[in-house]
Amino acid sequence: MQHRFTKAPVFAVLIAMGLLTSAAVQAGMYRYTDENGRLVISNTIPQAATKRGYEIISDSGRVIETIAPAPTAEELAARAAAEERRKQQAAQMEQDRLLLKRFSHPDQAVRAMHRKIQELEGLIALKRGNISVLTSQLDNEQHRAAEMERAGRSIPEATLKKIYRLEGQVLDIEREIAAQRQEIDAVAKRFISDIERLEDITGSERTLPLDDSDASHSQ
Repeated sequence: MQHRFTKAPVFAVLIAMGLLTSAAVQAGMYRYTDENGRLVISNTIPQAATKRGYEIISDSGRVIETIAPAPTAEELAARAAAEERRKQQAAQMEQDRLLLKRFSHPDQAVRAMHRKIQELEGLIALKRGNISVLTSQLDNEQHRAAEMERAGRSIPEATLKKIYRLEGQVLDIEREIAAQRQEIDAVAKRFISDIERLEDITGSERTLPLDDSDASHSQ
C-alpha cells in the first residue's frame, strides 16, 4: 500500500517537469539576423540583435510573436516632429473654435478692434486732461517761486515739495500714457491677426478699414 502511494506523486512530478520543459522551449526560441545578416535560431538572443527586431518561435517553427526593430534616431525625430505638428494642429483648431464663438465674420472683429482702441484712446484723453490740470498748477507754483527769488526771499520748503510732487505726478501720467500707447499697438496686432485668420477659416474678406480713424463710418 505504501509503495503505490509514493509512486504516483513521483510520476506526476515527472510529467509536470516534462510539460514545463516543453513550454520553456516553446517560449524561449528566438529567430533573428546577426550582424553579418545571417538568420539565427537560438534559445538566447544578444542585446544588439534585439534592436534589429526578432521573432519568438515555438519548437515547431511557428511564430509566436514578432518584435519590431528599435526605431532609429531619424525615425524618433520624425515621430516627435509629427506629434508636435499634431499638437499644434489641435491647438489651432481649438483657437479657431473659440475665435468663431466671438466673431462669425471678419468685419465683426474689425468693429470690436475699433471699439477697444477708441476706449483706450478715451482713457489717454482723460489722462492728458489730468496732465493739463497738473501742469497749470505746476506753472502757478513755479511762477510764485520765481517771484520769491526775484524778491530775495527764500522759497518755502512746502512750495518746493509741491513743485516736486506735481512734476512727479505729470511724469507718472506720461508713463501711463506711453504704456497705453503700447497696449493699443498690441491690441491692434492681436485683432489684425484674428481678422486675417477669420478671413482664412470663413472664406470671407473684411469690407471695413483697419484704420480706427474711420471707425465712426463703420458702426
